Amino acid sequence: MIALLQRVSRASVTEAGCVIGAIGPGLLVLLGVQRGDEERTARRLLQRVLGYRVFADAQGKMNLSLTDVGGGLLLVPQFTLSADTRKGMRPSFTPAAEPAQGERLFGYVLQQARSVHSPVSAGRFGADMQVELVNDGPVTFWLEVSPGRA
Repeated sequence: MIALLQRVSRASVTEAGCVIGAIGPGLLVLLGVQRGDEERTARRLLQRVLGYRVFADAQGKMNLSLTDVGGGLLLVPQFTLSADTRKGMRPSFTPAAEPAQGERLFGYVLQQARSVHSPVSAGRFGADMQVELVNDGPVTFWLEVSPGRA
């Protein structure tokens, strides 16, 4: 499972002209589900997302997590993160989970996030969405948890 974290001043996701999710300061997380991912993988990735220290402490060092600062979390499903781009001029999506599995695990991550953190907002699986953000820093990190390492 892959998470692309972006520390933001604000972020929103729109579908068909309507805002379906928005946060103030916090993390925008684009989430990709890969073949073989399971609930255990999702729980470990969420634990890393919530605990990853990307916010400044009193000395200006990245030493605080989303949980520490109480920031917003905007989860957006993005299967293209799982693309294999090693060869050619067109991505292969073979590593991505089947849509039903991806939707199920995205929903699981969202449910788990809402049970332990607030505020949590989200995009919609399979929707054509527009994502707007103000990247704070800019600060962007790639987190990945492999099924065998969860």
